[in-house]
Amino acid sequence: MLHPPHQSLQVAAVPPQRGPVRDRDQDAPWHTEAVCRRDEAGLFFAPSKEPTAARLSREEAAKRVCARCPVMVECREHALLQPEPYGVWGGLTAAERRVALARRRRREVELQKAASSVDQIRAAG
Repeated sequence: MLHPPHQSLQVAAVPPQRGPVRDRDQDAPWHTEAVCRRDEAGLFFAPSKEPTAARLSREEAAKRVCARCPVMVECREHALLQPEPYGVWGGLTAAERRVALARRRRREVELQKAASSVDQIRAAG
């Protein structure tokens, strides 16, 4: 999702895309193609004191919007890089993004350890 409920679409703080993922007008930022720009912001962000069943239903509806979005991958990556603490972005809830970030950090640590081991073997060899 591109904006918290208190911001308009015109002032949403979304950075320009870092690299092309799809063929599109290179002058237009990725979020101009986002399907959620036409949907109700309340679908992507929780109202205060929302009951669990209502939250789960709302999040699933938001994910269905994301699933048909041509820039879902870019949106998800934006939300992971920021990181966006609230709402459904790129088909992931805030909790799902925290899990994805933790996995990403663990993978990076493992890759760094593996690279370090290879360097040590080469130096000794």
